[in-house]
Amino acid sequence: MDLLPFDEYVAALPRKRMAAGVLFRDDAGRVLLVEPSYKPYWDLPGGTVDAEESPWAAATREVREELGIERPRGDLLVIDHRKSGDRLPEGLYFVFDGGLITEAEVAALTFTDPEILSARLFTRDELPAKTRPSLVARIDAAFEAQRGGRPVLLDTQ
Repeated sequence: MDLLPFDEYVAALPRKRMAAGVLFRDDAGRVLLVEPSYKPYWDLPGGTVDAEESPWAAATREVREELGIERPRGDLLVIDHRKSGDRLPEGLYFVFDGGLITEAEVAALTFTDPEILSARLFTRDELPAKTRPSLVARIDAAFEAQRGGRPVLLDTQ
């Protein structure tokens, strides 16, 4: 077997898209979701990891852009591998712990990012009607990670 020259080998390596989100919750266990202007379902605050950006830096940046708040990034809760789908290539999703947020803090949020219309706290039972099953699984895994004290690895479809 012939080995490729290094530059050809590097050019042929697979590329994965990445996204990072932050799980904020209140004392009652409700989860903060944002209402995007560009898709029909609610999501965790977060977004795409830019080129040469770490997932944890992306999570911090996205919270600042979408919610207008600065919070220290918490622990990694979930890494979710998603296979290629109809429209999106294979990817990795990271969920970090944002800690507790109060209803008063949510009410005081101001949205300057045109991608975000609003934010609201939802109970676990409300999640399936507001977002995709893959995100519900990610949120459930994040709560499992908090209870178990270690990150959860997912492989959702």
